[in-house]
Amino acid sequence: MSTVITNIATLVTNDPSLGDGPLGPIHDAAVVIDGDRVVWTGESRKAPATDNRVDAGGRAVVPGFVDSHSHLVFAGDRTEEFNARMSGRGYTAGGIRTTVAATRAASDEDLERNLTHYLGEALRQGTTTFETKSGYGLTVEDEARALRIAARHTDEVTYLGAHIVAPEHADDPAAYVALVTGEMLDACAPHARWIDVFCEKGAFDGDQARAILTAGMAKGLHPRVHANQLSYGPGVQLAVELDAASADHCTHLTDADVAALASGNTVATLLPGAEFSTRAQWPDARRLLDAGVTVALSTDCNPGSSFTSSVPFCIALAVRDMGMTPDEAVWSATAGGAAALRREDIGRLTVGARADLTLLDAPSHVHLAYRPGVPLVTGVWRGGVREV
Repeated sequence: MSTVITNIATLVTNDPSLGDGPLGPIHDAAVVIDGDRVVWTGESRKAPATDNRVDAGGRAVVPGFVDSHSHLVFAGDRTEEFNARMSGRGYTAGGIRTTVAATRAASDEDLERNLTHYLGEALRQGTTTFETKSGYGLTVEDEARALRIAARHTDEVTYLGAHIVAPEHADDPAAYVALVTGEMLDACAPHARWIDVFCEKGAFDGDQARAILTAGMAKGLHPRVHANQLSYGPGVQLAVELDAASADHCTHLTDADVAALASGNTVATLLPGAEFSTRAQWPDARRLLDAGVTVALSTDCNPGSSFTSSVPFCIALAVRDMGMTPDEAVWSATAGGAAALRREDIGRLTVGARADLTLLDAPSHVHLAYRPGVPLVTGVWRGGVREV
């Protein structure tokens, strides 16, 4: 069945050959879906006949948001930690242990129910592609079950056994690295596409991170890195060296880090929800963009440092506090996220792309930053099926 969505005030295609600038906007536009693909875009008056017709009513349509960094297989919450932090206590990686304890104690059913709850919450806010990680089990059994559960709901699954050193290995981190690169990796690799590591003080140093990522790559997993979030460190350079798809956070960068990102294929994924929720220094998106770095925006949805599933909220933060223009932020939350997942079928609305569309109750994508906190998403199609 084919469907035309017509009377679109602004259609963001992310194809610069179709309109001005990287967003390639078409005004007074229409888009035709056939099955799970986009088969036509253009001016509304030129739209071909289809089986079904949807009137956008002069609203904007953007590609479905691509959230390329989240941690959604968990149990419990960290309300008390957040409250204390907002009352003056600093953020460290240690709070992850609280979620590890709750996740280990939870049933498979509880973990899956929690996961689908937050995936649904994100979908209603326009997100049509989700990456999610393990990392709150830190045992062979708990990491493997987290990935099995995640894989039932998304193709973009990441093994993050190297989130922190498991509590029972606190006095012998080398033994934990051996576990992560050995028995745990063997159990987890069949359920994941990606491998990630938190390369940071209090988590894993550069040598440990390299050993973990290269072991995963030998098993066919593709690398990504939690890099330079809390301090300057080797994470970004390691990500570029290993041709990781993404270096995530990128808050504390040297000129050499920026130059490395600009010269390589690694996307800098910025996660403003984390800075918002920890009152930390904002990443300097302007510095990265001006250097020619490809930038993605994602939520980092997790119960500790960024408990938001809202990409529109992150777009507003990026525009207000990270030096991005509205056009840049929307591109980074769609095409940028696709690049961070090395996907070409999503993050754009051009012929042949997957039919993932978000309809906004606004005439322009700029309203995502212009009207922060307002629930503007009024329709979502994923794979050609309207789900919101």
